[in-house]
Amino acid sequence: MTKKIFRSIMLVAMAALLAGLAVVTAFLYEYFGGVEKQRLRDELDLAAVSVEANGAAYLARVSSDRCRLTWIAADGFVLADTQTDAETLENHAGREEVRQALETGTGESRRYSSTLMEKTIYCARRLSDGTVLRVSVASATVGLLLAGMARPILLVLAGALILAGVLAGRLAKRVVEPLNELDLEHPLENDDAYQELTPLLDRLNRQRNQISAQMRELKRRTDEFAQITQNLQEGLVLLDHSGHVLSINPAARRLFAADESCVGQDFLTVERSHEVSAALAAAMAGGRADARIRCGDRVYRLDVSRIESGDIPAGAAILAFDVTEQEDAEKLRREFTANVSHELKTPLQGIIGSAELIENGMVKAEDMPRFIGHIRTEAQRLVALIGDIIRLSQLDEGGEMPREQVDLLEVSREAAEELRAAASKKNIGISVDGEHVSLRGVRRLIFEAVYNLCDNAVKYNVEGGSVSIRTGTDGGFACVAVRDTGIGIAPEHQGRVFERFYRVDKSHSKASGGTGLGLSIVKHAVQYHHGRIELDSAPGRGTEIRIYFPL
Repeated sequence: MTKKIFRSIMLVAMAALLAGLAVVTAFLYEYFGGVEKQRLRDELDLAAVSVEANGAAYLARVSSDRCRLTWIAADGFVLADTQTDAETLENHAGREEVRQALETGTGESRRYSSTLMEKTIYCARRLSDGTVLRVSVASATVGLLLAGMARPILLVLAGALILAGVLAGRLAKRVVEPLNELDLEHPLENDDAYQELTPLLDRLNRQRNQISAQMRELKRRTDEFAQITQNLQEGLVLLDHSGHVLSINPAARRLFAADESCVGQDFLTVERSHEVSAALAAAMAGGRADARIRCGDRVYRLDVSRIESGDIPAGAAILAFDVTEQEDAEKLRREFTANVSHELKTPLQGIIGSAELIENGMVKAEDMPRFIGHIRTEAQRLVALIGDIIRLSQLDEGGEMPREQVDLLEVSREAAEELRAAASKKNIGISVDGEHVSLRGVRRLIFEAVYNLCDNAVKYNVEGGSVSIRTGTDGGFACVAVRDTGIGIAPEHQGRVFERFYRVDKSHSKASGGTGLGLSIVKHAVQYHHGRIELDSAPGRGTEIRIYFPL
């Protein structure tokens, strides 16, 4: 702005200087031209008196390089001339000044040279005898005058321009200085500013207040968005229309093994899988798409949605959900359905087969009790299986059950008492000891957990073995430990014995009447009470299972 003001002042100064110079030159030229014309008239008057008195003799004595006197007859022939032989001159009757003098008594005219750099002024006067006396003088034109004064004019112009430049620079700085010192952070506090800027400063103050309010609101929304996305368990990635990452939350960075430096990069450099690329392309074309990817032992579902600004695609949002539990649950459901179908079908087929043999009279009278006993055994197994399935379904539903104070030692004694008959058949001794530990829980679930542990300890024990049940506390938890002297569990099976229908020895399990759901019920009952299970076993050395309930 300073340069613009400086240039403007310099242009104005130069224009004013040139205009002033032109006016002064014209005025002086006109003034001195008038003075010279008056002097020429006076000289003509003096010469006219002398010519009338002495005639051509006076003109012969006149010698002047500047002024020229010409005596002209009434018919235009030159009678005498002070600078040229009169006989060589042409007739002057047609000259303007001569014609005017003959008509009116006086005449004047000007004639310029071919270069326009010089002019000749003519003044003529009619004498008493009818002749005309003319005086002429050569004079410089304005162009010649300016050419002669070029050097001093240039010196004056240079000096004036230098002075104008210095003054223009100072003036421009003084004009701009208040503008540079404006406090735009506090527009209304500029007391030294130009009054003409008051409306602008008022508007700046209003706009600044509006911008500040908008920035505060934008920051608030940005902070809210950051807090929400930072704490999201789901991964969130925002992309622009070119597929470059605009934002990625911590969950997404963990999922794609990326860091904050990936912001601004193409998302395909972060995740190169074909499924994600296809989902992005489908979402940008159709508006929405999804894909499933596996990262380690986790499964994620990616929901890709196109973001539009008006009718123009502006980018995409990728939301990643951890669906491992749903996948596992679906897998377990399919396996459970298949296993239930198989487990229910086996005793039913045994019951139907025995019933058909009896119905068709193919069973001898002495074999009848054995077949009827088989039917009863399979039916009992079927009832037990259905009961366990119902119990697991109730635990899966996760509904709230009534809680009460439960004494673990009493529950353990009750479970042991119900199993003594089965244990005595295999000559297995059951012992219960420990301390009375009371906790608030669902008595029926706790009893079933302890009962199933003891039942397995009896079923998978050796002839003449033993089962010990011990209760107590351990680090803020109530504990029940069931130890047997049975066949034990190999290490490769210990991680799966709590799965539904999983059996280490299927032939032995069926022979003992097991359904394969006992330990699964134990696991669900303990999880319902937010407890934990510990297993210690080795083939041939027996098994100890400890369940912990928070006090």
